[in-house]
Amino acid sequence: MEVYRSFIFRLMRNYIIGSMGAVFVVGTVVMVSTLQIPNIQFVRLIIIVLISLLFMLVAELITLWAQLGPIRQFFAAEHHEKAELTKMYESIHRFPGQTIYRILGPHMLGFSLPAAALTIWMISTGWLEFPYEYVAVAAACALLIAVMHALIEYFLTVRTVRPLLLEVRRRGKEQHGMEPSLGGRVLVSIQRKFQLSTALIGLFPLFLFFLATSIRLQYMDSEFAKEYILWAVLIVVLGGGFALVGSWLLIRDVRGPVAELTEEMNRIQEGDLGRRTPDLYADEFSALISGFNMMINRLEMRQERNRQLLQSYFSTLAAALDARDKYTAGHSMRVAEYSIMIGKLSGMNEEQADLLYKSALLHDIGKIGIPDEVLLKDGKLTDDEFAIIRTHPVLGEGILLQIEPIDAMADFLPGVRSHHERYDGKGYPDGIAGQEIPLFGRIIAVADAFDAMTSDRPYRNGMSHEKALSILEEGKGTQWDPYFASLFIDEWRRQQHLQKSSERGVS
Repeated sequence: MEVYRSFIFRLMRNYIIGSMGAVFVVGTVVMVSTLQIPNIQFVRLIIIVLISLLFMLVAELITLWAQLGPIRQFFAAEHHEKAELTKMYESIHRFPGQTIYRILGPHMLGFSLPAAALTIWMISTGWLEFPYEYVAVAAACALLIAVMHALIEYFLTVRTVRPLLLEVRRRGKEQHGMEPSLGGRVLVSIQRKFQLSTALIGLFPLFLFFLATSIRLQYMDSEFAKEYILWAVLIVVLGGGFALVGSWLLIRDVRGPVAELTEEMNRIQEGDLGRRTPDLYADEFSALISGFNMMINRLEMRQERNRQLLQSYFSTLAAALDARDKYTAGHSMRVAEYSIMIGKLSGMNEEQADLLYKSALLHDIGKIGIPDEVLLKDGKLTDDEFAIIRTHPVLGEGILLQIEPIDAMADFLPGVRSHHERYDGKGYPDGIAGQEIPLFGRIIAVADAFDAMTSDRPYRNGMSHEKALSILEEGKGTQWDPYFASLFIDEWRRQQHLQKSSERGVS
């Protein structure tokens, strides 16, 4: 409750300073310097002000107590549900807006209505000697002053509620491991705040001067005062027009860079770090955009470093697996290279190709769980030993599922599990066929088979590339996906042809 009590103290301090300034400083100075009446009537006007001030305080305190009710109850409790924290976080953000309604409602009416009624009564009894229309002018002044007071009070309250927002976020993190936020929602737009505040700042002194001068001139020359009013209305209209145009130009100047930065942040959120925001400004936005671009540079450097570390991690895993058997050294790297060649030939984009490459590096990771006496056996495997070998796709999937976070390896699981499935459904571990076999599994199967056939084994020498290609060609549509097998075969033969042509040219 200490944060809440501090908030109430600052709120009351701001309110008292604002109210006293609006009612006594502005109201009394304008009243005393404008009206020319006997001192006894000034005393009666001051009494009216004091009585009206009392009505205002009662009306506004009742309203303020009601507005503070939910906030007071929230901070009186120790524990809160997630939904309650989120709701209160938004309610506190909306509280400065409620300040405007409170000042333009109970604050202004609580003062103006009693003051107008008492003034009219005193004029009717002869205790005050000035025209009734002065009451309308005073009411207009009161409205003008209340609007400016509401504007100032709003911006002061925006700063006053910030410790409450920090406390709500602290409680959310402490109790539920989450910090409430608006999630990017805009409750009050910068455009509205700038337009209203700049327009009011421009119009306030103009209107106040117009109202005060119209009364003052009544004591000097009533005929001239009537002519002045028509002229002054024209000046006020022109001044109001300049104020509105100025506020529009100002908000456009601010809204431009804000919109650009918002667009760039949305782009970065989608993972696009390739572009930089052009620095076209000579004010503080230049420093902001420069810092923003520097942040993108750092993010890009970190992303590249993370990519390199991840790539190194995958390569290290593959090398560690291949190191168990000198006959399969480099197998995973070669299968990855063949696989990405097929992927790119099929029109795969860079992101998908990268996932395919990593999947191929890890395709045999399950062999870590195969005993040495089976995996490293010289000679052909027995049926039982081959059954153990056939478990490595499932073992590999199980190993990757142990990595946290749980979705980190999700893109690699299908290729690891299904790279020994056959296109005719006679493969393992699931016996699925055709297009049911995951995309990465169908591609890796071609690359894995080609490297296995062309590599030496303890019980046989590797066959020639052309013979392996012929076997792939024969197995299209039965063991291997015909489309991906054809892509690999055609590309390999094309490269061989280019190599031979190059060698003949050199010789």
